[in-house]
Amino acid sequence: MGKRKKLAAEARKEARKAQSFAKLRNVPSSPRKMRYVVDLVRGMEVNRALGTLKFCVKAASEDVEKLLRSAIANWEQKNERKAEEGELYISKIFVDEGATLKRMRPAPQGRGYRIRKRSNHITLFVDTKNKD
Repeated sequence: MGKRKKLAAEARKEARKAQSFAKLRNVPSSPRKMRYVVDLVRGMEVNRALGTLKFCVKAASEDVEKLLRSAIANWEQKNERKAEEGELYISKIFVDEGATLKRMRPAPQGRGYRIRKRSNHITLFVDTKNKD
C-alpha cells in the first residue's frame, strides 16, 4: 500500500472512532425488502424509530430494531453516560447487498430454474441532535 493511501485509510479510521454505529451482516432477506423498513426510520429520533419498528408488520423490522438498540448501546459506551430522551437520532442508515446463494429448482422437461437466495448488510449510524 502506498503512503498516501495508507494515510487516507488511517484518517478514515480515526474519524470512525468518533462516530457511533452498528453493523448487521449477512441478514438472510433480500436488500429490497430490508430497504422498505429502513426507509421508514431514516432520520427519525431514536425512541420514535423504536416504536415504529416495534409495531411494523414486516419481518425485517425485528432485525433493524435489534441493530438500533445495539447502536444506542455503542453510543452510550463511547460517551460513558445514558442517552437522554430525544437526544439521539438516526443520522445515516443504509442497506448493501450481501452474498447471493445460487440454488437450482427442478423444472418441467428436464430443465432447472435458478433460485437466488439474497442476503444483505445493514449499517446504522446514531448521532446527537445538539452538537456541543
